[in-house]
Amino acid sequence: MRLAWVGVVTLVVVSGGSAQSKGPVDLTAVRMIDLSHELAADAPAWPGLRFPFRLDTVVANDRAAMFNVFTPEHFGTHLDAPRHASGDGLTTERVPLERLIAPAVVVDVSAAVGQTADYRVSPADLARHEARYGRIAPGSFVLIRTGWAARWGQASYFGADSSSGRTVLHFPSLGVEAARVLVERGVAGVGVDCPSTDYGAAPSFDVHGVFGRAGIPAIENLADLSEVPATGAVLVALPPKIKGGSGGPIRVVALIPKSR
Repeated sequence: MRLAWVGVVTLVVVSGGSAQSKGPVDLTAVRMIDLSHELAADAPAWPGLRFPFRLDTVVANDRAAMFNVFTPEHFGTHLDAPRHASGDGLTTERVPLERLIAPAVVVDVSAAVGQTADYRVSPADLARHEARYGRIAPGSFVLIRTGWAARWGQASYFGADSSSGRTVLHFPSLGVEAARVLVERGVAGVGVDCPSTDYGAAPSFDVHGVFGRAGIPAIENLADLSEVPATGAVLVALPPKIKGGSGGPIRVVALIPKSR
């Protein structure tokens, strides 16, 4: 007799202002969307990064293959653990699973970003989203769709400009006040489809600090978010369990009911 394994996942829904379990759902009833870019030597690296990604061959023949991987924590699609921006923040291995597997909320500001590369998500953007889809529930993982992922692999991804005599980056992301609103909402985490949770020309990493001090993990360099609905998906975002780390490369998957 053959036994077939049918995977199940607990679908998390928003009810009464908080994330709640609805029960097991057949994984064949959901679409799985990969939201991670590939880790590779030619992937975009933060300007000035001294130690880019490297894949060294230990053995590779027609029978077996093994490699040594060398990568910064904050390269490619990666997690910022709270420790990254807060001296007493949680390190990578201590980030609770309920902050890494959670209902996803997508806030789409891509139309506004088309007008300026330095766009910062504001409380007004969040208010417009909530007016249409309801208040962002505690325990949600909020994904900011700027549309910037389309530039992955291009020089314009970081928007580096040295015309003034110093290098200034130009890409969109969150504003500090919007970050504070998300902290007030009690979100599980925040992700962006651009290089940083702080916009490129920011004079300092203030948004990082807001999330780090609140114990909220963040994901940077997400891939295209266009297939993820504003509500109704579940995010699974699991980094390597690096002891004492400040983050790390991460594979991010959105589970979307096929009825959506």
